[in-house]
Formats: sequence, structure tokens, C-alpha cells
Amino acid sequence: MPTDPPTGSAPGGPAPSAARRVSRRVGVVTPSSTMAADARAKALQSAGRPVVNLAAGEPDSPTADHVVEAAVRAARDPAMHRYTPVGGLPELREAIVAKTLRDSGLSAQPTDVLVTAGGKQAVSQALAALLDPGDEVLLPTPHWTTYPEAIRLAGGVPVPVVADEASGYLVSVGQLEAARTPRTRLLLFCSPANPTGAVHPPEEVAEIGRWALAAGLWVVTDEIYEQLTYDGATAPSLPALVPELQPRCVVVNGVAKAYAMTGWRVGWLLGPADVVAGAMALQSHTTGHVSNVAQAAAVAALSGDQSGVAELRATLDRRRRTVVRMLREIPGIACPEPQGAFYVYPSVGALLGRPIAGRTVATSAELAELLLERAQVAVVPGEAFGTPGYLRLSYALGDDELVEGVRRMQQLLGSAG
Repeated sequence: MPTDPPTGSAPGGPAPSAARRVSRRVGVVTPSSTMAADARAKALQSAGRPVVNLAAGEPDSPTADHVVEAAVRAARDPAMHRYTPVGGLPELREAIVAKTLRDSGLSAQPTDVLVTAGGKQAVSQALAALLDPGDEVLLPTPHWTTYPEAIRLAGGVPVPVVADEASGYLVSVGQLEAARTPRTRLLLFCSPANPTGAVHPPEEVAEIGRWALAAGLWVVTDEIYEQLTYDGATAPSLPALVPELQPRCVVVNGVAKAYAMTGWRVGWLLGPADVVAGAMALQSHTTGHVSNVAQAAAVAALSGDQSGVAELRATLDRRRRTVVRMLREIPGIACPEPQGAFYVYPSVGALLGRPIAGRTVATSAELAELLLERAQVAVVPGEAFGTPGYLRLSYALGDDELVEGVRRMQQLLGSAG
């Protein structure tokens, strides 16, 4: 008597693996190292440990009062208790267009904008809308920990293009061209950069844009740190410098960093209408629209008083100078001075293989563990960003706490044999 095939398999086909419970696509995803380090530090702090958290990539200042008040008004408005358009509140899309023209000189229409649940979702959906399986993405490295995972989830293949402290962590057109193949579809560009704080000068941004245009590539440019630059550095928008590239460019941005709104989860992508429509269709089947209350807060942030951004930049600049000076006092650490964002990315290669507090560490990941265990300082190792032998420290925390954290590092690492 014939028997039925195993559930989930075609007649005569192989049975599904009983041991596999999670899809291969999701099973290969590495959890965010930065968020894991931050969560671990906060858990230890909650348990009463005096941990200094240099891992978190968020400003310590509260969101501006006028932004919070706008959210309170929205929460009391019954219209905000209902579904709204997937693409974002019309007033927010208009505010993003106005902000982009004001800060970047880039003209767009509200239909070119998709509001997302933070910049991370904007990056992921831009890649999903542009990549097919096997498409290669040039990824300047060190890179934000999420980029390669988002590329893989979209079916793409990340191709690291590595720069080190000798070049100020800036990749050149020559390096990008050497990494390009017939399968290259896209360049993922970020300036100011996470984790290094590196900022490409305008002439280099324009050169990269012209090269991408001539090569027929798409560009996704992450501009989340655009307003946080120092020492006269500027971070112009790539499609504003090379307007001919705008039909093949998607800009990612959000309110998280410059407006101290990491927890509000409002970002956006801005690009060609057909790409935005595709990303919007995807979002309509995943998250739908972003919280109306958070969107109302973002309107106030982008359209209201901008003095808080300048104040935050001045505060971060002071802390930047402090952390660089103190790190450079540690023998074996080489610390380039960042020109943007709120991170330093010192090289610790000279400390590896040397005894520190009775232990010899072989990797920057082990060194980060030692710092947490012995100095109670949380940092993120370079392995998370594609370049072992480095540490990422955020200086977006209180002045006294920052000094205490680096002082502990000086005390522990200064004992290296």
C-alpha cells in the first residue's frame, strides 16, 4: 500500500531535515555586535557593576523639549491613533525634503521619500530593492556591523575594500576600481563613517561619485552623521556634488544621531521614485508605517529650532579632543583623530601578544573582554567592523564618565609588558 510523502516534501523528493529549525537565510546572520556590547554593559550596570559604557553609539543628551512636546500633542490627537500612509506622514515627507535641501542642497519630491523605523531599516530596504542574488556590493572597511548582514539578507555579496589608519581610513577610487568585477552592482558609502569617524573631503566624494557614474553602479550613501563634523570638515551629500548620479543613488538618513533621538526609531531613504516605490511595497508587508507619534516628533526636530544640533556638535568636539589625547598617552595605541561622528577607532595591534595584568591576549576581541572584566569598561572590538586589531570607543557620553573610562584603560593597558 503506498504511503504519503513526508510533510513538506514533494512526492518522491527528499524529506526536509528534521534537525534544522531555523532557515538557512536567518541562521547565518550574526547578531549586532554593537548592540550586544551595549546590552551587556547596561545589564552589568543594572546589576550594580560600575561599568563605563564606551560601546553605545548614541548621544547622552535628552531629546529637545519642543520635540517631546510635539510627540505629546500627537499622542493626544485621535487621528494619530489610526493607520496612516506606509510611506510616512505627508508633513514628515515634506519636512525631510525641506531639510535635505537646506542641509545638503539636494532637491527632491515627497514621493522620493520613504519613512522607515530608523536608518537601519532604510539601509536594509534600499539594498533589498536594488540587489538580486549574487550581486556584489563594494563595502569600504572598517564598516558598520550591520552593512554586510543587510547585504547578505538581500541576496548580495559584500566585497570589503579595506583602508587603515595610514590613509585615515579613507578608501580611494583606485582601491574601489581594483575591487570591481562584472558582478558589482552597488557601492555602499558612508561619510562621516562608523566606526572610524573618517570624513572624505568634498573633492574625494565627488571623485568617487564620478567613478561610480562612469562604472554604471548604484550608490547607497548613508548620511546619518552628516551634521556631526569637526575642525572645519564638511560632509557634502554625494548626489549633490554629482547630480548626474542622483537617478542611481539612494540617500539614507534619520533623526537618531544629530537630534539625540535613537529610541524614537525614525529614519528615511530618499531616491528615485521607482526604487522608493519598491521599498515601500516591501515595507507595506513588514512593518507598515512608522509610529505616528514618533513621526510627529521627527517633524518638530527637522522643522523646528536647530540650535540643539550645534550645541551637541560643540559638546562632542570637546569630548573628541579629550579621548584622543588620553588614548595617545597609552603606549602601544595609535589613535587617528576623527573628523566626524562620535567614535574613535584606535589601533591596538601593538598590544596583542603582550602580557597585560597577567594575561596575554591574542586578538582585539580578547582585549575587549579583558577591559570589561578587569577595568569594567565596555568597548567594541574591531572584529565587529571587519578589521581585527582595533577597538571602537564612543565618546557620546558624559565628560566625567568618559574621562574615567579612558583613565581605567590607561591604568590597565599601561601595564602591558
